Amino acid sequence: MKLYLALILILPLLGGTVNALFGRRLPRRLGEALACGVVWGAFGCGVAAFTAYQGPVTVELASWLAAFDFRAPITLYLDPLSLVMVLMITFVCGLIHVYAVGYMAGDPGYARFFALLNLFVFAMLVLVLSENLPLLYLGWEGVGFCSYALIGFWYREEKNATAGRKAFIVTRIGDTAFGIAIVWMFQLFNTVSITELNGMGVPVPAGVITGLGLLLLVGAMGKSAQLPLTVWLPDAMAGPTPVSAQIHAATMVTAGVYLLARMFPLIGTSATVQAAIALTGGLTAFYAATCALAQRDLKRVLAYSTISQIGFMMLGVGCGAITAATFHLLVHAFFKALLFLGAGCVITALHHEQDIFRMGGLRTSLPRTYWPFLAGALCLAGVPLTGGFFSKDAILMTAWAKGGLLYGGLYLLGLLTALLTSIYTFRMVYLVFGGEGAHPHPLPRVMEPMLIPLALLGLFGGLLNLPEYAGRGWLGEFLATAFRQGGATVSHGEELILQGIAALVALAGLAAARYRYGGARRAERLAAAEAEPAGVTAFLLNGWYLDDLYRHLFIRPYEALSRFLWVRVDEGVIDDSLDRLADGFGRTGQGLGSWTTGRVSLYITCFAAGLALILGWLAWVVF
Repeated sequence: MKLYLALILILPLLGGTVNALFGRRLPRRLGEALACGVVWGAFGCGVAAFTAYQGPVTVELASWLAAFDFRAPITLYLDPLSLVMVLMITFVCGLIHVYAVGYMAGDPGYARFFALLNLFVFAMLVLVLSENLPLLYLGWEGVGFCSYALIGFWYREEKNATAGRKAFIVTRIGDTAFGIAIVWMFQLFNTVSITELNGMGVPVPAGVITGLGLLLLVGAMGKSAQLPLTVWLPDAMAGPTPVSAQIHAATMVTAGVYLLARMFPLIGTSATVQAAIALTGGLTAFYAATCALAQRDLKRVLAYSTISQIGFMMLGVGCGAITAATFHLLVHAFFKALLFLGAGCVITALHHEQDIFRMGGLRTSLPRTYWPFLAGALCLAGVPLTGGFFSKDAILMTAWAKGGLLYGGLYLLGLLTALLTSIYTFRMVYLVFGGEGAHPHPLPRVMEPMLIPLALLGLFGGLLNLPEYAGRGWLGEFLATAFRQGGATVSHGEELILQGIAALVALAGLAAARYRYGGARRAERLAAAEAEPAGVTAFLLNGWYLDDLYRHLFIRPYEALSRFLWVRVDEGVIDDSLDRLADGFGRTGQGLGSWTTGRVSLYITCFAAGLALILGWLAWVVF
């Protein structure tokens, strides 16, 4: 097992290092094959670890941080949660790497791209396999750096570089809170081991657990783009589409959900923390779904849908349903990677056009993209019997079962969000693939085949964790061996009723989207789209103006303070006083220096004058 775990990390790191140092000197095909091969090699090691798995395993690879009583070695921990994450990350990222070979064909920066893509996988694997918090934080910051570099990959365009910086800066807010939580936990418990922290038997004051849980929640808000730190993710679409797929599906944005799930045995003992997590997830899911309703950019629709779906996962964690949240995380990884890769096919075929109102007719001209994309859309909308239906319903059912004013309200908000999700999903499908208009050019052959396995996993992913009345899948039982589950349950009859309601909601959204954007009404919508957005449409298109709000609350006051300190304090006070003092000394020195002429007669005259002054002063004193 130690060898498998070491290779899972070493292979992506090796691929990234070789491409970073020598990629431009190697033949292009060799560099691309190396980048893809190491990820699939890591997946093979993950499968081997899965077949050999008999129980939680802790493996110490090397010493790392050690000072006085602080110790944080490079220790890996494999349990059901980390194992399913490893399999998902390596498989989905392996498909994305192969797809990227076609998508990035002709790009001169391919070596840098694949090096960063490999390092992204390495950092995420470090994050999910870490046994202690400092090592997890290393992977946490690693995915942050790689996302910054890949979002701004085409940095010669200012907007791309700005998007990368925005992602890096906004996520630092959450990272700071997470770092404080790590230091506080060590100060309280004298350990940073995740297994030891989760197994704390000593009584801990409820206020302390609440404080730690809220700090970890802020960390998850930043990395998983939850309210109020959502503003970086829509702009992250500036990077190449394979990067978007990897960030949204398999790596960065799921890190916050994983952190809360991993630390749930510790922080889940606080009802306040659970409520805060659930409320954050429910509100974020609704907010992002409303924003997606008005987006014109194909990738921004999917970006807001990711924020919304991560909100559902947060809601599941807040309800104590770790299995349901993890189930949705896995299924979402499949269908969201599928949707992004399908969007990449559309964008490439249409000469990098991303406005969905300028698309259409692709159902017949790109059938090998349309059918897998439709499968992903069905999963995202939660259409009955798809993987997305079962995983989303498991979360909503837990919120209903938990009951009370808060969780009952979040259940209703979740249903409304599911309706909006179905509407904006099929709005996207009808506008991109329906009607007529677009004339695509052929795609690289390697791109479309990568959609098929993701479509199958998305459609049939529900088999991983079927409801109990249908026989139940292995995922719930497998994860139950990792830690205690806290989610409430309902009877089989009640569960069937709740699933029926969820199915009606998804189908109602489909019908609404078809009525508004399908058939003859599609032309009306295209004509209306030519007008300048106003009112509610402009409000949703601009993400509730959160960017403008932050600009007024934080950026402009900071700029005003900086301008005052620069102009009034630095230049007006410090520079003026120091500059004038220096000028005075300079003029004095120049005046004295003018006497240094090198003429002996002048020096003798000055000497005589000085002597005469001294003698005159002595005579005046004496007499």
